[in-house]
Amino acid sequence: MPYATVNHTRLHYEDAGAGPALLFLHGWGTSGRVWQSCLPDLVRDHRVVTLDWRGCGRSDHPAEGNTIAGIVADVAAVIETLGIHPTVVGSSIGGIFATELALARPELVEHVVAVDSPGYWPSTGMLDKVHDLRERLVDDRAGTFEDWVPNWVAGAAPGLVAWTIRQLLDSGVHIDELFTECTTYDPRPRLGDLKVPITYLHGELDAEIPLEVPRTCAAETPGARVHVLAGCGHLPHQENPRAFTAALREIA
Repeated sequence: MPYATVNHTRLHYEDAGAGPALLFLHGWGTSGRVWQSCLPDLVRDHRVVTLDWRGCGRSDHPAEGNTIAGIVADVAAVIETLGIHPTVVGSSIGGIFATELALARPELVEHVVAVDSPGYWPSTGMLDKVHDLRERLVDDRAGTFEDWVPNWVAGAAPGLVAWTIRQLLDSGVHIDELFTECTTYDPRPRLGDLKVPITYLHGELDAEIPLEVPRTCAAETPGARVHVLAGCGHLPHQENPRAFTAALREIA
């Protein structure tokens, strides 16, 4: 298994294929495995890197560095280590990392694809929900995931829900600090400064981050596009990998 040690942390990644580079960043608490159904098609003509960011999957689960800035620094170091200039595809909070990387280090990024992301909170009700979830994670981690994760998908998908919960339970508890940080995150004031092309690829039926969010962000970002995947929720790359991969090919 390949690992890169950056910022005193060992990060697991997988690297396959040849051609234009794609770097995939998973959502909160899961792992690079979430992209696996998309990979066989993409590796035919792309170099595809999937990364388990710190605290998740097969990477180290350190108590320190679990911040947006810390993980963006890790991703930048991995890109430099691998010598790639990728389109960075980030799901949910992974889309925040991709966006922040493009703002901080535009020379490293070819294109950003924010998948059901970013996650600023357009209403008081949503912000209250995030604060409540943060507290419940301390009191009943497994039960909180069992209540919450079914909302991530559109329609019945018990196998996907169960597998996602297993990944979340395997992740490090220190990444909960990201949850707290994200309650105050809002990229909109800085999106006008983005020098890297960005596409917001979003599930039509996302109950976690509604379409209002990417559409508002795109309006603030020069040249940005919104691509909606019909019938999908918060995890379109897992709910409909064929449609997701086709859309990604059109974008990248």
